[in-house]
Amino acid sequence: MNLRKWVWNALVAIDQLGNALGGGDPDETISSRAGKAKARGRRWARALCWLLDRIDPGHCTDSVDPTEGADQVLKD
Repeated sequence: MNLRKWVWNALVAIDQLGNALGGGDPDETISSRAGKAKARGRRWARALCWLLDRIDPGHCTDSVDPTEGADQVLKD
């Protein structure tokens, strides 16, 4: 078993669960959702992306998945 891959997959699943619990698409990560919301000027997304960019520069922008988000319940 590849432990590193297992841990990564589990972290992505937790990320997607958090997004779904927050009204987002269950197949989209919070970072992707935040990147899209930041582009629309949403304050919460600018703050979250600012924090994530301190850890990984360009994180939200690089995480945007244009094929996900259609099943979002709460619009940003």
